[in-house]
Amino acid sequence: MNWLKQILKFGPPCLFQSLTGLYCPGCGGTRAVLSLLSGDLRMSFQYHPLVLYTVFVILLEVILRKISKKNSRPMDHKKRVRFFILTGAAIVVVNWIFKNYMLVFQGVDLLPIF
Repeated sequence: MNWLKQILKFGPPCLFQSLTGLYCPGCGGTRAVLSLLSGDLRMSFQYHPLVLYTVFVILLEVILRKISKKNSRPMDHKKRVRFFILTGAAIVVVNWIFKNYMLVFQGVDLLPIF
């Protein structure tokens, strides 16, 4: 896993961040995945909470769809999927605003490099 961290550390910079000095809505996503793969749930959440949310939603969907197949009456998945998507979008927006607020007004960088 160390070699992957070294490769990603020197990847191309975020264009949005390079131009504005602010985080983009997806900033921290790759680091969140790497932290999750190494078992560090707290840092994964700090880097980008959408990653843990996505894992939770996928696991929940697998379980609910298996239950739905076993029932004689299948569940309506469309409403739930719409709810999950809107919740994910809200997580991205709130995360983006909060991290930029902390960076600009509090001087706290919540996305440290590994």
